[in-house]
Amino acid sequence: MLSLLFPKIYEQYLAKQIYLIFVFILFALISLFVFFDYLNEINTLTGNYNNYLAFIHIVLKAPGRLVEIIPIAGLIGSIYVFAQMASQSEFTILRMAGLNIPKGLWTLFKIGIPIVLFTLLLSEWFGPYCDSKAEEIRANAVGSATGISFKSGTWVKDKLQDPDGPGPKLAGVRFVNVNTIKNRAEIWGIRMYEFDENRYLIVIRDAASGSYDERGFWNLIDVTETRVREQVGITDLDTTYKASSIHLPSQRLKSEVTPEILSVLSISPERMSIASLIKFTNHLKENLQDSKNYSIALWKKIIYPFTILVMLSLALPFGYLHARSGGISIKVFGGIMLGMSFQLFNTLFSHLGLLADWTAPVTAIIPPAIYLLLGIGGLVWVSRR
Repeated sequence: MLSLLFPKIYEQYLAKQIYLIFVFILFALISLFVFFDYLNEINTLTGNYNNYLAFIHIVLKAPGRLVEIIPIAGLIGSIYVFAQMASQSEFTILRMAGLNIPKGLWTLFKIGIPIVLFTLLLSEWFGPYCDSKAEEIRANAVGSATGISFKSGTWVKDKLQDPDGPGPKLAGVRFVNVNTIKNRAEIWGIRMYEFDENRYLIVIRDAASGSYDERGFWNLIDVTETRVREQVGITDLDTTYKASSIHLPSQRLKSEVTPEILSVLSISPERMSIASLIKFTNHLKENLQDSKNYSIALWKKIIYPFTILVMLSLALPFGYLHARSGGISIKVFGGIMLGMSFQLFNTLFSHLGLLADWTAPVTAIIPPAIYLLLGIGGLVWVSRR
């Protein structure tokens, strides 16, 4: 398998060494994170949410954690391999055999591609699925809604549409409040407020529960619908409003609030898949809501898997440093600090982008671009020594 991707012997040797150390460091880091996350989760135990469910909750969140630490593990593992080879003069032999900087970068690029694909698999499919299941397990045990934004539950903005669906969207807006999200297609404790184009309240709808069918409709159960109508007086000052309520055993309602949108609210933007981020960002834009935070998360999600290539380029200069330039432990410690600084800088730039109103692509690209320049600068420096 390695011989297909790495036809040359020195490429196979580097790939084996880097992959072995990468897996070892990844396992060590994720074990450490799971341990500390579990200690933190113990403080939230309540009701049926016991130690066993807390541990399952943390384990299901581990794939999301893996996505966060893969670039750091790649950087530390590569630095260790290059520092070890430099201390034993193996890297010097490879350089004398013709391994120059361009060939070294190309080899690292090929080594990084499988890690990039693995990161994409985790961040796009396995990670978000496990995160949603983890929140679902916790919510079912605690007995509260997933993705709670307020004490009253989750709030979503929606567009008015004919109840039967085929008609055009109506002028006005609907605000949907969901108390409990049982699973992707079942909700409990629903309240809807509908306003006309002048932002006057026209309907208040309460439902005990609701389920989503394959045709794009919410089937609400035990519905109480209150309609507010304006009673025109002799003058504008005499205008009054009359409310009338009816009870319906069930009601079928067309809405743009799908189970996918509700499931998005149960996890942070950084843990969502690209497809979910695109769908939810479009939903926010269509409803004239601020989507800046989700746009930045989307672009970071697109770029993030390729940061492993940036980390590998940062590690290559350590192979050109001789043993007298510092021990292996010092170089590995420097790699840890470099990886942590990237994570902090990347997070800081997200907040700066929101505050300074920078475009989402610029906010997401600048941190890895800066560290790529650092890697290139380090290669230029060691090549002149």
